[in-house]
Amino acid sequence: MTEPANRRSFLRGIGACLALPSLESLAKPGIGTQDAKSHTRLAYLYFPNGTARGSWVPRKVGKSGKLEQLNEWMAPLEEHKSSLVITSNLWTPRGNGHGAGTATWLTGGAYNRRKNDVGGPSVDQIAAQYLADKSPLPSLELSTSGEGSFSGSLSRNCLSWRKRNVPAVRETIPRAIFDKLFRRAQEGFVNKSVLDLVLTQSRDLKRRASAADGQKIDEYLDSVRAIEKRLEFAERQSRRVAADHALTDTLKRPKPGIPTNHEEYVRQMLDLMALAFWSQSTRVSTFMLDHGQSNRYFNFLPGVKGTWHALSHWKDASGRTEDDDGTTKWNDVRTKKDQYNEVTRWHHAQLAFFLGRLKQLKDADGVSVLDRSMIVYGSSIADGHEHEEQDLPVLLAGGGNGTIKTGHYLKPRHNTSMSRLHLAMMQRMEIPARRFAEAQDALEL
Repeated sequence: MTEPANRRSFLRGIGACLALPSLESLAKPGIGTQDAKSHTRLAYLYFPNGTARGSWVPRKVGKSGKLEQLNEWMAPLEEHKSSLVITSNLWTPRGNGHGAGTATWLTGGAYNRRKNDVGGPSVDQIAAQYLADKSPLPSLELSTSGEGSFSGSLSRNCLSWRKRNVPAVRETIPRAIFDKLFRRAQEGFVNKSVLDLVLTQSRDLKRRASAADGQKIDEYLDSVRAIEKRLEFAERQSRRVAADHALTDTLKRPKPGIPTNHEEYVRQMLDLMALAFWSQSTRVSTFMLDHGQSNRYFNFLPGVKGTWHALSHWKDASGRTEDDDGTTKWNDVRTKKDQYNEVTRWHHAQLAFFLGRLKQLKDADGVSVLDRSMIVYGSSIADGHEHEEQDLPVLLAGGGNGTIKTGHYLKPRHNTSMSRLHLAMMQRMEIPARRFAEAQDALEL
């Protein structure tokens, strides 16, 4: 007789292992919905180069700080505003800028360049260590592949730290992340669809599951296959570009498996993170949308020219920055600031895509993964031109299992340490922490 499946069900085959979303009809006797309610997910999404002053302030705030209307640059998040907490007055008192700010954004420490020391492990790794036995992967560290100047800088490329001087290895290739989540590669099977490898067991599982859980299994497997197809296309595209000798020298040839379309690249990564959270392959993740001084070109956006870092210094219309191409100029400061804001708006659109995916995905009791998650999204620089360390652009998305009052604008006292936010996240992950870095009390959310 087959043993009843655990709520944390897996599909296993030769060369593959898929962690499934929680399935109510296949839970062991005595395990109720309360079990699922404890499975809070935590993610930190980081973007470099800050934002223009004023672009993080909602257009209309009602009584008790209720978010009634976001500004034009945050408009892609308008449909999700009831799931947001937009903050002000947060800062990192001991780390600022492109390098030190990036490296210590999650540690609350000061960066010692000579010793490569960030003061302590990052908040995500503390959570991952504490929850290591709760999921197949303690944590998932994602990043886009940097390009141009400073793309090899250690401090600008390390957000997550296992120890005060040991960074976590970040994954930049979607295929590698997919394999990490779903494959147990063995010779002779690496070119087969992961779904083909678990086909027999998935059919057996569906026969024993309820109709609702059967539909959930199908939805999950369809999502996995959709990502497989997108990854296969990206790899074919990369090989084609690499083989095209007519490309100009200014076009950076992507590594195998990285889409040439940057939006597709970012959304592949976000989709993989969403699936990892839904299946509870991990409960902790970070994603660097770019390295800490990105000079990526966003000329795929209408009317935008120049590199991201050059745009962030919006008060200088000449375009002179230490890592720009040195050739782009703008008509005036206003034009440059508007283009900088368009890059900000584009990143908000990617966050909106991610939140939409998490809202669609449901745990066994029908609660969305978004409601069970805490997504911290922000930068280590406030106004990009001034390199301000105060009033950082930071927002929080997700309900944290009902522990977070969302849909409001949070304004703590001036110069509130971001470490207090990290401490609040840790406590909601059921980590018995009384302090983090210099913070001795958690931020009230």
